[in-house]
Amino acid sequence: RTWERAKLASMLDHVVVATDDEKIADCCRGFGADVIMTSESCRNGAERCSEALQKLNNKYDIVVNIQGDEPLIEPEIIDGIVKALQYSPDAVFSTAVTSLKSEDAFDPNRVKCVVDNHGYAIYFSRGLIPYNKSGKVNPNFPYLLHLGIQSYDANFLKIYPELPPTPLQLEEDLEQLKVLENGYKMRVIKVEHEAHGVDVPDDVEKIERYMRERNLS
Repeated sequence: RTWERAKLASMLDHVVVATDDEKIADCCRGFGADVIMTSESCRNGAERCSEALQKLNNKYDIVVNIQGDEPLIEPEIIDGIVKALQYSPDAVFSTAVTSLKSEDAFDPNRVKCVVDNHGYAIYFSRGLIPYNKSGKVNPNFPYLLHLGIQSYDANFLKIYPELPPTPLQLEEDLEQLKVLENGYKMRVIKVEHEAHGVDVPDDVEKIERYMRERNLS
């Protein structure tokens, strides 16, 4: 379903599935998706996208990484992060955030983000950020949840795997932090997006229930 949602985005010229798993590849080919096999050595989505880009014959200016566990991603969000990167020549990366639900505040599988006054990322964390002195969620603060979608400048994506891992990236296990720690800028757009991706097995039932309640196929 994630592939179907991606195909609806107007800013994408080509949608492919990049994977190192033959079972996933066979499944995707079964519903008509283009598949690029990547190596098992890819440490994150950015590295997998970089390898896939090298294997494509066409030249692209922007590459969008839409994680397969985002079956409810809206095409408008995909288009939005592409446009955000196009309109931000000082950035090499763009992504999207939405409002964080209070019940997800201390869930390490829900990545949080803080943004500066100009719409650029300051930091991403598995912990609650910002974190106040009371140690409790402030119901009046607009906490942000990072969504599993990002776009990269194609030239930057080619060098991303060559950048050595960084301390914050390794500690948080978040690929976005390697971009920030190396001094690059990341554009962030705020969107309305009610559902989150499938991060743990329990999320499958939540997403399926969400889809049933809204008659989504």
